[in-house]
Amino acid sequence: MIQLDEIQKRLLREVADLHDVPIGAYNIRANGTSAGRQSTENIEITPKTDVSGLDIRVKPGTKRESVHIPVVMSESGLKELVYNDFYIGEDSDVVIVAGCGIDNCGPKDSEHDGIHRFFVGKNAKIRYVEKHYGSGTGSGKRVLNPVTEVYLEEGASAEMEMVQIRGVDDTDRITKAELRAGAKLNVRERLMTHEEQRAVSTYDVVINGEDASADVVSRSVARDDSYQRFDAKITGNAPCHGHTECDSIIMDRGRILAVPGLEANNVDAELFHEAAIGKIAGDQLIKLMTLGLTEAEAEEQIINGFLK
Repeated sequence: MIQLDEIQKRLLREVADLHDVPIGAYNIRANGTSAGRQSTENIEITPKTDVSGLDIRVKPGTKRESVHIPVVMSESGLKELVYNDFYIGEDSDVVIVAGCGIDNCGPKDSEHDGIHRFFVGKNAKIRYVEKHYGSGTGSGKRVLNPVTEVYLEEGASAEMEMVQIRGVDDTDRITKAELRAGAKLNVRERLMTHEEQRAVSTYDVVINGEDASADVVSRSVARDDSYQRFDAKITGNAPCHGHTECDSIIMDRGRILAVPGLEANNVDAELFHEAAIGKIAGDQLIKLMTLGLTEAEAEEQIINGFLK
């Protein structure tokens, strides 16, 4: 039975767009324990017996179903490590909504580290949405360290939306992927840091199969005294297509480092990288200010549009 306080409910809305118990399979984790779990005929969620975490198994051929596995934390000083493994059956097509929200109003750091592994069967498709959010007035940090591993079989595809817009003080985001023939990986990262926050995103994508493709794109904004690092490497071991892109806005005293990495081990591997870091263009601000916005309001409009 799900019993959440108002803070936890707010976090759940922020990271999973949930205003009520979701339809379909779900596991909601609150302050280190399960606050509710439900499997369906085609999606089974079972707790691991050796470590903290879940096994999520999707039957072959499952279509138009979803899995919600959000985490909310509202206790200062709570730290946890969770392992979740997803086994996606052949020819299935499902949506997976994860994410973590931390509200820390105390003096101790609160931290959630999650390791998610996806084993996506032949010709299966997943859409994965992961949102991170922090709030609270305490001096303790809100720390999130997600590790995501994706293994795509022949013809499989994964569309991933990775979002961190507000309130996370420190994060190391690691994503690894391996692609077989005809597999497709599409990643869209949106990230904003402010104050003295630190965010490191590391991608390591290995394309092993012919006609497989990977497209990893990050858009970010660094404000105040925050620091960001985007480290993306694509390795092409077969005739394939790979693309990474980092597009960032730097503001105030922020710092951003983009580190591209391309390794071609096949003559027909086509790999590309793009990177751009710059401030908000003055003409954009002036145009919006002539419409009646203040400079601060104009900046927010530009940032919101950029991160959509």
